[in-house]
Amino acid sequence: MSQSNRFLCTNGVVSPSPDTPPVTTLLEAHPGAYTTTRTHNNGSELLFWGRHLTRLSNSTKILLTTRPKLLFENPDKNGAPFLGFLTRSVKWDSVIEALVNDSIRKLFPTALKERKCKEELAITALVSGNLEKLSNSGGEFDEESISEFLDVYLHIAGYDPPLYGIRGNGAHLAVVGPGRDVANAKYSDWVRLRKSLEKLRPPSITELLLSNDGDRILEGCLTNFFVICLKDNNEDNNFAEKKGLQTFRSVEIQTAPVADGILPGVIRQVITQICLQIGIPLREVAPSWSQRELWVEAFITNSLRVLQHVDTIQVPDSWESVESKTWKEITWVEKRFEAEPGRITSIIQVCG
Repeated sequence: MSQSNRFLCTNGVVSPSPDTPPVTTLLEAHPGAYTTTRTHNNGSELLFWGRHLTRLSNSTKILLTTRPKLLFENPDKNGAPFLGFLTRSVKWDSVIEALVNDSIRKLFPTALKERKCKEELAITALVSGNLEKLSNSGGEFDEESISEFLDVYLHIAGYDPPLYGIRGNGAHLAVVGPGRDVANAKYSDWVRLRKSLEKLRPPSITELLLSNDGDRILEGCLTNFFVICLKDNNEDNNFAEKKGLQTFRSVEIQTAPVADGILPGVIRQVITQICLQIGIPLREVAPSWSQRELWVEAFITNSLRVLQHVDTIQVPDSWESVESKTWKEITWVEKRFEAEPGRITSIIQVCG
């Protein structure tokens, strides 16, 4: 992501560009639900913007009802009005959509005008609860005024998307720790929590994967994870693997189900729909490292990278070693793929 050309709009007020921090700094500074996407086609369109607004609203509702500490600062400090806030029936989708789109209208034209040539824009919307405002109201409010108790931040920054399909431009992954809490919501505190995993990142690794047992791989810290797996190690599949002619009949795509505790990513949903439309079998099951000999391709997805093929995956030889202080203390076992996208991965990328 570009180190220059950052823009911020807070509650509808645009900040001077030089004062805009990196997006990670913004997320660490405020609790709340957030979503990130980017522009496409030289800034001409927002990638799956409607889906991201829905995801942002869903995350807000999940945090509000299950983990208010991840949405509000000091939620226990003003208990009475907060309980009243929880019990209200609010049309969160329309409220959040209106607030975020208002910020987009105010900030996006400037960011688009000042972006570098051929650069896309990364867009992050953060919704944070403001209990101080709620407390000052005495807990009295109606649906029309609910937006007054929310802080909405819109951050835009330059982004150079990785080129797809270039040999050697794949992701290098390492499994380093357990899955997230409240994984079905995207919340800003995860930016701070995932820092503890960074000590185990080998220098060449571009994304960290999560697993609760060292075998079943859930997702990445920033991505969803998929493998293309031979269905069975039978004669037909052995022939397909040797000849490089894997058919839809002989393979399936595997990715962990939301019920296992993963983020229901926007691009993950798109991949699922593509597979259904073109007839590629997809099974929602956490890919098992013990079955890696059947893996013929792998890729990761999120709304910035969209889809990136995987070159290598590393897993600790002993799962207990993830308690180590640094990556140097771990003995790694590696799975290596072709250094360019495989056939099934390429089909999905083209259809997307």
